[in-house]
Amino acid sequence: MPDKPKPEHRVDPLNLLRQRKYEAGHGDAEAFNRQHAKHKLTARERISRLVDRNSFEELDIFAVHRASGFGLESKRIAGDGVVTGMAKIGGRDVMLFSHDATVFGGSLGEVFAEKVIKVMDLALKNRIPIIGINDSGGARIQEGVVSLAGYAEIFWRNVESSGVIPQLSLILGPCTGGAVYSPAMTDFTFMVHGVGYMFITGPEVIRVTTGEEVTFDSLGGAEVHNVKSGVAHFLAESEDECFAQVRRLLSFIPQSCDVQPPRLPPTDDAERADPGLATIIPNSSKESYDIKDVIRMVVDNGEFFEVQPYFAMNMVVGFAHLDGHPVGIVANQPKVMAGALDINASVKAARFVRFCDAFNIPLVTFVDVPGFLPGTAQEYGGIIRHGSKLLYAFSEATVPKLTVITRKAYGGAYCVMCSKHIRADYNVAWPTAEIAVMGPEGAVNIVFHRELDEAADRAALRHELVADYTERFANPYIAAERGYIDDVIEPGRTRGALIRALRVALRKERRRNPRWHGNIPL
Repeated sequence: MPDKPKPEHRVDPLNLLRQRKYEAGHGDAEAFNRQHAKHKLTARERISRLVDRNSFEELDIFAVHRASGFGLESKRIAGDGVVTGMAKIGGRDVMLFSHDATVFGGSLGEVFAEKVIKVMDLALKNRIPIIGINDSGGARIQEGVVSLAGYAEIFWRNVESSGVIPQLSLILGPCTGGAVYSPAMTDFTFMVHGVGYMFITGPEVIRVTTGEEVTFDSLGGAEVHNVKSGVAHFLAESEDECFAQVRRLLSFIPQSCDVQPPRLPPTDDAERADPGLATIIPNSSKESYDIKDVIRMVVDNGEFFEVQPYFAMNMVVGFAHLDGHPVGIVANQPKVMAGALDINASVKAARFVRFCDAFNIPLVTFVDVPGFLPGTAQEYGGIIRHGSKLLYAFSEATVPKLTVITRKAYGGAYCVMCSKHIRADYNVAWPTAEIAVMGPEGAVNIVFHRELDEAADRAALRHELVADYTERFANPYIAAERGYIDDVIEPGRTRGALIRALRVALRKERRRNPRWHGNIPL
């Protein structure tokens, strides 16, 4: 009698799936330990700490590279060095990718790029923000030009998404060579002190080619790009602080250009007056004050989220709420360089203005500007071209634009800082405002130079002429007479005036001239 066939042992498909997902998600324990030894989180740990609890849905967890040669055939690791998927932050949908430095050093190959491209396409198609966490060794050398093609495909999508969906980049490790261009084209870049760095050419190449001795941090560390270059927008001391900054930023901005930014229920009296504003301007026009104090006294609950706080500090930009509505704040800072506009301040503000305009965020501008910074360094550096960027950005913007002149508004800088003439919706001045071609001292030196040269008592005459000029011209009333400003208001009533104007301006129809695009003076 023949033996009965033994029952076939069949692996439970569900258990197999769970096992494979577990193995793919937990990776190499030793590699994770090396990542932690560098005081860095792993790719999935970063996503978990950034997004809402249990909201992350990973995509392409089983993807592996298709390359051969250089021993790659025996190293087909699930995920191929990047974790991608969808999640929620503050209850809102986002797409993410997070470089996994434990796999091929987080280097980008063909499949790695395909995974990133997929989530970028999904983000654009579905009109939700895309967040990239960068910690990569750059292009995967073993895959050659295929890696370069992958980067270029990502860059192209950065451009296609620009102004359509918010794009955020977190630099939590190396980001070098061609890899830096994607973060540079996104809207905001976050860096962590001692963890992230960015540069195109590394220290060793620089040493060989130029003889300069430079470290990773001094070449492209978080402080360099937050203080000197302006490449980064936010500096954090830890990864968790960085994630908190991202969550706070997202609370001000919309999902896409097609929708309005999220409004909060107002918790601050719209008509709240602050008597401190009446005394904040010093008696002497040569003395400084902190424009951030003005901003905090005006906005909801005194809460101001500053962008690029360590770069071009003569210009202050950031987000706040007015009557619950998110607004972008642009302000000259009298405490730094008297608030004069220079190259860096102009570029910083111009880019911020264009972001706000792209994403339906109203602009509130506080003006105290003595003019453009003089000097050969500025002229040779192209202050004419760079200053024009801010003029272009404000002129181009069609969101509600509200302007408050607190003190000085001199010369071309008066025009540039969102004046009525470049289509601001509402312009007011404080009684301390000085709207003129230039300051009294400079004007007297030019207009009365002959009289001063011939005067027996030059100092006395000059003092008299300056006082006369100040009384006649260094005030807001001539501009008010011509309608160049809408009102001269008591400083303490600034908040109420802005909120009333914003409620009206939010209803305006936004139109753009039919054209491919303007030619901003880059």
